[in-house]
Amino acid sequence: MIREIKQAGFQIMIFSGGEPVMRPDIFELVSYARATGLRAVMGTNATLITPEVAGRLKEAGIMAAAVSLDSLDAEKHDKFRGMTNAFNLTLAGITNLQQAGIPVQINTTVMDWNVEEIEAVCDYAVQLGAVAYHVFFLVPTGRAIDIEEEALRVTVYEKTITRLMKKQQEVDIEIKPTCAPQFLRIAEMMGMNLRFSRGCLAGISYCIISPRGDVQPCAYLDIPLGNVREKPFDEIWKENDLLKNLRTMDYAGKCGVCEYKLKCGGCRARAYYYSNGDYMAEDEWCLYKPKGVRENG
Repeated sequence: MIREIKQAGFQIMIFSGGEPVMRPDIFELVSYARATGLRAVMGTNATLITPEVAGRLKEAGIMAAAVSLDSLDAEKHDKFRGMTNAFNLTLAGITNLQQAGIPVQINTTVMDWNVEEIEAVCDYAVQLGAVAYHVFFLVPTGRAIDIEEEALRVTVYEKTITRLMKKQQEVDIEIKPTCAPQFLRIAEMMGMNLRFSRGCLAGISYCIISPRGDVQPCAYLDIPLGNVREKPFDEIWKENDLLKNLRTMDYAGKCGVCEYKLKCGGCRARAYYYSNGDYMAEDEWCLYKPKGVRENG
């Protein structure tokens, strides 16, 4: 599968989960990915990253690790993660990764109970020596369906992205709202020039392979496109009709006429959820009215 990912033209492989270091052969897989020419990175809660594990990951070739930190309040973080002492173990894991020479990115899943903390968590990420701070916005799928009532609503969503872009103007580390492709439109309207060229990458330059081998356009667009146990990944990536459709960017509603269509693209998973199954529908969480919509009233 790793060979097929490289053959498909990918440059980066993210080892995620669940928790990837629970897999006993993770070091062999990372090493093999590096040997094929892929940039191997990892998403982890870091609670199992001992000095020994960090050293082995570095030796295997991990280039960076993204660590989840959802609150500066240990009790709140532990409750959300469903694990006692997760906060302290995560901080220890971050230290172990950094001491092994692995750059660390801090990830936060933003909800209504921690939305006022994001600037403070960003400052803490700077203090920790993180290289980036990525904020993940909830998309209703999987476990998130059960906690959707805690998700940010549309007006707060826009204001939160704007707050993050203002914070980016104050700090040196990279800030990226994830599953919030409208950040590129907001950044441009604020006169900012970010390195990112595209908001929603689902099916265009990004996809996931589930633990069962199912390929999906993204983690939150829960539509199986084929299984790598039954068909080579590179064939699924190049030949699947749904992926081809996503790449047309022929969206419905205001996303289809928006002047930021090529930069933003709207969240395809959120469009799918709120339209009862149309992944090309407009993203209803966007407050912006495109020029064509404004002119037509």
